[in-house]
Amino acid sequence: MSVLGRYPIFQHAYVVADIEEAVVRWSEVFGAGPFVIVAHHRTDWFEYRGTPQEADVSYAFGYLGDLQIQFVQQHDDTPSIYREMYGPGEEGPHHVGLLVHDYAAERRRLVDLGFEVACELRHGAVEAGYFDTRSLTGGFTELHTDPPLTLQSFALQRRAHQLHRPGDDPVLQRR
Repeated sequence: MSVLGRYPIFQHAYVVADIEEAVVRWSEVFGAGPFVIVAHHRTDWFEYRGTPQEADVSYAFGYLGDLQIQFVQQHDDTPSIYREMYGPGEEGPHHVGLLVHDYAAERRRLVDLGFEVACELRHGAVEAGYFDTRSLTGGFTELHTDPPLTLQSFALQRRAHQLHRPGDDPVLQRR
């Protein structure tokens, strides 16, 4: 059984030139959000294509129905999974995310299917990896562990989306 058949896609992620503009626009057009914006995110451990270089990125997370929407804005030119697809100022779909219980097993499954590990990280209790599935999906696939605090945070964001109304602030929280 493949990973994509075992775990549902919970997230669609987009590289954007301006995270604030993307949040406002998606809120206005699709009713997405409200969003949590994490500026200049840093991890506890990070590896990109076998090197310990971490790009300067900001993230925004919000919901559209049961689907989490993530925006990524890269602030520098450090080589990254984002710069592999988009240059400065370019925008578009980047990856789909899967919440997994056993990261090591699912990592092994994707590698056995022939997909290269592009990036891996650890941050608190979260372990995540991005696999180069562009030949299959046109983008990357993220495996993201599901520790209880992460699931609780996602549930609170999803509830905020259910209560969100047109004209409400598109930003729930800034970190």
